[in-house]
Amino acid sequence: MSRARFAGVALAALALAGCVGPGERSAAPPPPSERPAASTAPATPVFAEIRPPVRGAHPLPEPPTPLVDMPVGDRAAVLGVRPGPPVPSLGIQPDEARAALAAFRLSCPSLVRRTDASGLTRGEDWRPACAAAPGWRDGDAAAFFARYFETAVVGAGTAFATGYYEPEIAGSRDRRPGYDVPIYRRPPDLIEADLGLFAPDLKGRKVRGQAKDGKLLLYPDRAAIVRGAIAGRGLELAWAADPIEFFFLQVQGSGRLRLPDGRVMRIGYDSQNGRDYVGIGALMKGRGLLEPGQSSMQGIMAWLRAHPEEGRAIMDENKSFVFFRELTGGGPIGAMGVPVTGRTSVAADPAFVPLGAPLFVALDRGEASGLWVAQDTGGAIKGANRFDTFWGAGEEARRIAGGMSGRGQAWLLLPIGTVARLTGAGYDGPASRP
Repeated sequence: MSRARFAGVALAALALAGCVGPGERSAAPPPPSERPAASTAPATPVFAEIRPPVRGAHPLPEPPTPLVDMPVGDRAAVLGVRPGPPVPSLGIQPDEARAALAAFRLSCPSLVRRTDASGLTRGEDWRPACAAAPGWRDGDAAAFFARYFETAVVGAGTAFATGYYEPEIAGSRDRRPGYDVPIYRRPPDLIEADLGLFAPDLKGRKVRGQAKDGKLLLYPDRAAIVRGAIAGRGLELAWAADPIEFFFLQVQGSGRLRLPDGRVMRIGYDSQNGRDYVGIGALMKGRGLLEPGQSSMQGIMAWLRAHPEEGRAIMDENKSFVFFRELTGGGPIGAMGVPVTGRTSVAADPAFVPLGAPLFVALDRGEASGLWVAQDTGGAIKGANRFDTFWGAGEEARRIAGGMSGRGQAWLLLPIGTVARLTGAGYDGPASRP
């Protein structure tokens, strides 16, 4: 689902930020979590401005604004990093600690060897925690995070979270009556160019286009592809039964096809046509097409079905089109190349969050408050403290993800000693470090 996943685009983000994505909100949002609130013991003076979190009891800050014109590796540093409250004061629950520890173990091989695009950490920073993680007792997982991590606040720390899930739709490996919506694999003439190879000030920026006659051109947009721009080239991976369901599967970045014989074929993100993603939920809301309480994935789908011609035109306004590959093994694959876990994995912007890092959010949506691990990215997930929570598969996951829109506070969990280095004298971003 790597939102590499296009990952990650979110359904709720779609409703709020523009379309429907990993779950648009349901008309009746799920009840808040009944888990006990985190400790509210007084913090030490150095953390006086950052009180320990109380789950589900936070103001509603505006979503953060991405720093789009700044080199990727400098963005978090320019926003500013400061220490947060002690990890034990977060009130991490035993069940979420166990799940997060399991996810963190999967992240470790990548954490210790990859370059952190946020510039906040180095591979060696993660070695002590990663060395201890395999043998740490699951029953005492909360103590693991208290032992090896400290909290950090990037920028204001005001968080905005949406949700995504793994949808299941009707599909077929071959075209047959009732299954005539093509699901395309990545075309061979789709080229991805890393602009940073050509100009240092473009580091971290990429473009995708069509290689044709020695030139890199814009790839056909959604409307052109839907109308057959790449048909007849043997690129059909499978066929979907419902164009609207497939549209939202593309927003999620991965999903399951329920085949006519009852078996399941899993598909995951393999690339995207390079065109801008446009959230149709915001378009529809801005045009007055949605009634109050209807701007959820379910509400948007209902409107599209009730207005088929207008609906097709609105979907075409999202010019992005996602290409897929068949997946084998367990779970959707996130941007780190490991399976993402429902209620544990979160998509984040790697310019501000080290992929693989744990993080804690205290939101006005209790079910999304708690400990997560950043293992994915998303096309609509941009900016500091902007997250897309993954809820797994099934109807409950669809309901929660579709209605998720949470605001509150976020803390990154970084290896002990990281914050002191980042806030030490002479730090001026990743360029100053060996």
